[in-house]
Amino acid sequence: MATHEHEITAPVDLCLPDGRVLSPAARGWSRHPLHRCNLRGGWGRTKRWDYWAVLTGDHAISATYADVDYLGLADVWWADLTSGATGGAGLTTPLARGYALPDQPGTAPLRVAGRRLRLSITDDAAGTHLSATWVEADGRHGRLVATVLDPPGHESLNVVIPWSDRVFQYTSKHQARPAHGVLEVGDDVVRFGGDAGEAWGVLDVGRGRWPYRTTWNWGGGAGRAGDGSGPVVGLQFGAKWTEGTGATENGVLVDGRLTKIGDELVWDYRWDDPLAPWRITAPDGSVELTLTPRHDKHTRVEAGVMGMEVHQVFGRWSGTVVPDGGDPLVLDGIVGFAEESRSRW
Repeated sequence: MATHEHEITAPVDLCLPDGRVLSPAARGWSRHPLHRCNLRGGWGRTKRWDYWAVLTGDHAISATYADVDYLGLADVWWADLTSGATGGAGLTTPLARGYALPDQPGTAPLRVAGRRLRLSITDDAAGTHLSATWVEADGRHGRLVATVLDPPGHESLNVVIPWSDRVFQYTSKHQARPAHGVLEVGDDVVRFGGDAGEAWGVLDVGRGRWPYRTTWNWGGGAGRAGDGSGPVVGLQFGAKWTEGTGATENGVLVDGRLTKIGDELVWDYRWDDPLAPWRITAPDGSVELTLTPRHDKHTRVEAGVMGMEVHQVFGRWSGTVVPDGGDPLVLDGIVGFAEESRSRW
């Protein structure tokens, strides 16, 4: 699994002082967030977001706060993977008025309030706190209170994807962070974490300047290896959008320690049959995994010059991974997700 990519070990600015051109020193990856995303100008191409998800045995929950220049976007979404029930609420704000995401993610609160949704994302030394209230389409009231812990030494995958000196993306992907909290929808209450069963937080930070048309894959997951008593394994995989850049967002965490994968992985799935198995393999055999989906979150939006279609499936990963310097680890149904997104933005 050894990678050819340059590892960054000290804080660095993403851009040169004008905020428009990628700094040569920013090219590479790190085990902890070290980039200051000092983006300036480039209106229309600049995108900033924090996307959070919580994966439990039978539920998936997400919260998004994003400024994509044309729009500000916020939402909370949930799915019962057993019954197929889904819900949540969202809001959009033209020109992202009132939205602000810090240059260094996690250093300032993210808050938004609308008629049907109020969302707050805040950080402290323990981790990240998600708090939201909303009104479902059927009139029921929803509430989410969740904490995603950030254990000392727990690593993440942080990398710059450089399409060019002026079109580039910094992404910070966090997997396998322990989570606990409660989701309430009407009279239904779902507790997760602790005595309610392990739950895992996922974070996707995006700060960059994008081409108009983009297609990507993203997948992840977490759980204990072997019979459920082994080490905690976190999965972080991507494809398509990184091809030809010399960088990837691929890696495996074992008890919080990242093995960075420099190779592009092979994704095998069917866009027109997203509930069929999704298979991911590494050329050297260090990743041999299959996701068996339980639920497809299919989103399609057409808004003039903007458009997006996504199949994001949630289910369970099985197979093997081989971390650097370690023996193969067998995964037998750990929770996770995979997606393909096609965007004009």
